[in-house]
Amino acid sequence: MVKKHAGRAWLGVCLVSLLTACSQGSGFSDLDKFMADTRAKPRGHVEPLPEFKAYEAFSYSAADRRAPFEPPVDVQLTMVDEQPVSDVEPDLDRPREVLENFDIKELNMVGTLQGASGSLFALIQDEVGGIHRVRAGNYMGQNYGRVIGVNETRIELIEIVPNGRGGWVERPRSLTLEEEEG
Repeated sequence: MVKKHAGRAWLGVCLVSLLTACSQGSGFSDLDKFMADTRAKPRGHVEPLPEFKAYEAFSYSAADRRAPFEPPVDVQLTMVDEQPVSDVEPDLDRPREVLENFDIKELNMVGTLQGASGSLFALIQDEVGGIHRVRAGNYMGQNYGRVIGVNETRIELIEIVPNGRGGWVERPRSLTLEEEEG
């Protein structure tokens, strides 16, 4: 049994000495020389990335005009002699409300309130910073806008605007709730 251990020990010593003898050779001299030559060469220069212009979206502003590749259409001007067909017109005798002094673009919906009777009021902020309570039937905006509906996120109204031919026409409009980020 001692011979068996001695034989293994002798085999281990032989293997270690063989590995040591192989590793002390100068087999890496060519690699060391290549690395030294590479380090001695002048270093390269990497140019910075070019600056790109920001993309600007093109807005086609001639969508309402005639296409250039289609023949012109003859328009008969028969509407000039016609009388306005609409019987819509604003009530100029009614007293004006406070929010009718502001353009509809200057007004923002900032919230809602529910009354004790269950009716819903919208809170409107004017350009001066005042808050006003509005419900269906109130008027707002400079185009005789009458509120026809209020819900939690939107006010529906009907404006009465000139139709360009001496009459008036109703135009639907809405204001939506402006939620602040933050």
